[in-house]
Amino acid sequence: MNDHSYLVSKTLNGIYPFVMLFGIYIILNGHVTPGGGFQGGAIIASLFIIKYLVMPSSETDLKGIRLAEKIILLLILLFPIGFLLTYLNVKLPMFNTLYLILMNLLIGLKVACGMIIIFVRFIFYEAT
Repeated sequence: MNDHSYLVSKTLNGIYPFVMLFGIYIILNGHVTPGGGFQGGAIIASLFIIKYLVMPSSETDLKGIRLAEKIILLLILLFPIGFLLTYLNVKLPMFNTLYLILMNLLIGLKVACGMIIIFVRFIFYEAT
């Protein structure tokens, strides 16, 4: 039997897509407005907390999230090196905006993965 209120579950499930959309909006517009990868990543990580509040379970693929975080970190290191060493920022300045959006997206995903890992470790491993 579910210990959570039906109203709370339906409300949180209803705001889930809006929170995701807001997080993506913050990430994609971070190069022209205050905000960006870190803030958007934190918003997207809050979706995991909402999911946990609606349906608490320990079914989280922590290994997959860690692997994704490592791959994203590698991409965060390689993209700037490739972008600057190929002089794309000088040759094709129109790609600067695309580069900033891509970096915000990668940083947002990295932050979301990191915060999810911290949350999972705190809830499932440190609380026992």
